[in-house]
Amino acid sequence: MQTILGASGTIGKLLAEELYFYTDRIRLVCRKPVKINDKCELLPADLFEPGAVDKAVEGSDIVYLVVGLQYKLKVWEEEWPELMKDAIDACVKHNAKLVFFDNVYMYDKDFIGGMTEETPVKPPSRKGAVRELINDMLFAAVRERNLKALIARSADFYGPDNHNNFITQMVLNNYSKGKKAMWFVSTDLKHSFTYTRDAAKATALLGNTPDAYGQIWHLPTDNRKITGKDMITWIASEFRVEPKFTLVDKWMLYLLGVFVPVMREMPEMMYQYDRDYFFDSSKFTRRFGISATPYEEGVRATCNLYRK
Repeated sequence: MQTILGASGTIGKLLAEELYFYTDRIRLVCRKPVKINDKCELLPADLFEPGAVDKAVEGSDIVYLVVGLQYKLKVWEEEWPELMKDAIDACVKHNAKLVFFDNVYMYDKDFIGGMTEETPVKPPSRKGAVRELINDMLFAAVRERNLKALIARSADFYGPDNHNNFITQMVLNNYSKGKKAMWFVSTDLKHSFTYTRDAAKATALLGNTPDAYGQIWHLPTDNRKITGKDMITWIASEFRVEPKFTLVDKWMLYLLGVFVPVMREMPEMMYQYDRDYFFDSSKFTRRFGISATPYEEGVRATCNLYRK
């Protein structure tokens, strides 16, 4: 049995489809799971109810922790450590492997222009400190409790299956309404984006590769160093509009936060946009011989599905 904790999210849904290349015994766990096909097992659950994670993990061989908590610092600080502890305890108890889907928030901001799995950990934000904490919890269990686990790490998302990402909210939504795109700080800086379908496919592969455990893996991401202007231009071309945009700085975020609550969470993350941000996934490519979807192809698929 392979179990997805957080099966209703973008990665959870795509991961469920990919896992059928490896097994027909899949358990989907979230508040309102939806069948992918007739063979999957549905387990409605609130993972923060006592015993819920243990029940979800029981009988599993591999567990994928891909939960997307509300993007709010207070929620992260309260709920992520609890959820990680419960997932670790349940996996140790039931002898299940754990695959944790992660981001890059814990990396030292002075090194994000060339991120690898070896990049120094020195979180510049409180959200990053939460990610460092739960990473440490996981690898402590690997060392001390014989947990078999790995971390699958992604850059910022884009893709046809995710409506809450930066690209959709600030570029696609605006162009579809005849408005200018918005971009943080500068469109001349480098910024990597991981295609959601590549992320899900690679996460399934890692989970089913025995020698991948005990490691951190960057999920496949186009290795070209593109700028915000490149991404805006490709999307504008798909929408057949001029690539016009407005730059958003930290002070504008405070104003936007009055109308868009999630923007209140962004000021501490602006370091990801005021310098080059390059995500190196060459370790994955060397090991598996799989390259990421080219940006142009991913943007085309994203825009085509968005318009539908």
